[in-house]
Amino acid sequence: MVDVEERVYRLEVVLEEFIKNVEIAQMRTEAEIRVLKEEMRVFKDEMRNFKDEMKDFKDEMKNFKDEMRDFKDEMRAFKEESRRERAEMNKKWGEITNKLGTFAEDMVAPNIKGIAKKYFGCEDLDFFGVRIKKRHSTDKSKRREFDCIAVCEDIVILNETKATPRIEYINDFVNVLKEFYDYFPEYRDKKLIPIFASMYLGGDMVNYLTKNGIYAMAIKEDTMDLLNYDDIIR
Repeated sequence: MVDVEERVYRLEVVLEEFIKNVEIAQMRTEAEIRVLKEEMRVFKDEMRNFKDEMKDFKDEMKNFKDEMRDFKDEMRAFKEESRRERAEMNKKWGEITNKLGTFAEDMVAPNIKGIAKKYFGCEDLDFFGVRIKKRHSTDKSKRREFDCIAVCEDIVILNETKATPRIEYINDFVNVLKEFYDYFPEYRDKKLIPIFASMYLGGDMVNYLTKNGIYAMAIKEDTMDLLNYDDIIR
């Protein structure tokens, strides 16, 4: 009987110990589950934040793409506007160039008649021409264009006009003067009056013309006039 009681007692002790162990294991499991749940909650929060960040990133990328599209549109519009402005500028430059090309006819030639009368006593001109193309009197292979020529009784005025005056243009004109009578032998008995004209002639340019015996003609007040008449040795 004693053995039975002893066994029952031991069994109760083992069972009690087992129950304790089960409870401890259960408590550990529940704690681990709570930790796992907490980790899962934190993970979900992190994933939610990550999704939010990704959404923000996507929104930023969308905004960036929109800005890039707007930038490309602006650049396209800018290029188109620049192209139009260049075309307009080229057109204006073309008009200016064409206008400068007729500077001799539009500004200088009309004043040559007044200059001839005012300074050289030419009341009536025997001949007046603009852009005259003439062949050399002895060498028929040579041709030259003369900007403006005015002829009266005892003088012939030869005008060279340049929109942009340069020393080399004056030197070229000096060479033209040396050959003038070879192109116009009919005027050999007349005195040659050379006039170099431009819209503006600086002091150095005027002095160089004077040194070479050439009259300088440019805008003076509201018309074109000779700038060095009194300085030319006649």
